[in-house]
Amino acid sequence: QFTEEEELARDAEEQAWADGTNDRLAATHRATRNELLASSDWTQANDSPLAAEKKVEWATYRTALRNLPSSSDWPDVTFPTGPS
Repeated sequence: QFTEEEELARDAEEQAWADGTNDRLAATHRATRNELLASSDWTQANDSPLAAEKKVEWATYRTALRNLPSSSDWPDVTFPTGPS
């Protein structure tokens, strides 16, 4: 059995953890987004083997990735699918 003081302290810890859920999710999503951007940097290089049309598709995808944090649903977002 917990004392009332221990119970209050535990409740405060649980509330602090719950309050940080969105911050943790946002940090995870930012890391994922940054990895996806870094792994697609090559698509925008001048010497990229992609056709101009594909470069535009990748540029659009990368813009969608960069705009995720400004979404009204952030951090509860769905990541865009990259071009094939």
